[in-house]
Amino acid sequence: VQLQAFGGGSVQAGGSLRLSCAASGRTYSSYATAWFRQAPGKEREFVAAISWSAGTASYADVVKGRFTISRDEDKDTTSLQMVGLKPEDTAIYYCAAERDPTGRATPVSGHEYHIWGQGTQVTVSS
Repeated sequence: VQLQAFGGGSVQAGGSLRLSCAASGRTYSSYATAWFRQAPGKEREFVAAISWSAGTASYADVVKGRFTISRDEDKDTTSLQMVGLKPEDTAIYYCAAERDPTGRATPVSGHEYHIWGQGTQVTVSS
């Protein structure tokens, strides 16, 4: 499975963006998928994850209520809808995937993911 993230851009505070992560190579219907981000000078941090079967999702506290992760199995795509963006959301956003036999997992540690896409830049100005 290869991942490609797109949809980043520059917006003003309070604006919205939708990121997408498209899978290729083989279907990733049995993979948990997630978004992480890394701001300049900071460590990579978890943003959101979604299971592939149970439809459960996990979110970082700092994005709860503003970001929504979803999957489109027909298109092998995971999306991250971001509203109410803040300058502190500025970062490079990465999508990740990991095979999950249970179908219910939403790992929040980057170490649990072994498939990563290239990043897409999100810049939020005040």
